[in-house]
Amino acid sequence: MSRQAAATDLLRTLHDMGAAQLSPGASGNISVRVEGGMLISASGAVAATASNDDLAFVPTHCRSLEHWPDDQPRPSSEWRMHQALYSSHPEAMAVVHCHSLHATALACQRRRIPPFHYMVSIAGGDDIPCADYALFGSEELSQIVCKTLQQRRACLMANHGQICIGDSPATALALAREVESLAACYLASLQNGEPVLLTPQEMDDVYQAFSHYGQRLKD
Repeated sequence: MSRQAAATDLLRTLHDMGAAQLSPGASGNISVRVEGGMLISASGAVAATASNDDLAFVPTHCRSLEHWPDDQPRPSSEWRMHQALYSSHPEAMAVVHCHSLHATALACQRRRIPPFHYMVSIAGGDDIPCADYALFGSEELSQIVCKTLQQRRACLMANHGQICIGDSPATALALAREVESLAACYLASLQNGEPVLLTPQEMDDVYQAFSHYGQRLKD
């Protein structure tokens, strides 16, 4: 995919994220892998109104923004996390990070989303874990998130939000929507006590059933 085509996909997905109200204001960020690096939403970009001027190209070899050109959009403060995920997940072509309401509420309790519903499997395992807390934009947070996503495509981030990977910006955003929906349902179910969780065998049956839908849910 050309950088121009990737930029078009990225902008469309940013607008969709804004329209879905998955990340208020200038919170959240999206990136797409391109030849030689990644395109990522710029620092301070508002998803709903993002334009080409709100996209930054970060080369794969970039390790610091200390000498970033003044005439170029400055990438999101979370660029290290995106870059690290592309390095640790060769299959990932896009990353969506957002502060959706219910996922963030669970993240602030440092709760995972357990297998209370079979669709939890969409993230690639028997739960949607919650990564430990570290300062936003830090190298420590990048390492923690990469470790948490070793066998998953989505996770919560303690006291922060959620993050998803996919084979395109659109599929990564679709996963983020699903995580938010599951988080809302899980929070609702907690109002009447702890929900009944599916067993490992029942989750294995889910993976088998989904294999007939052409979806690979568990590596």
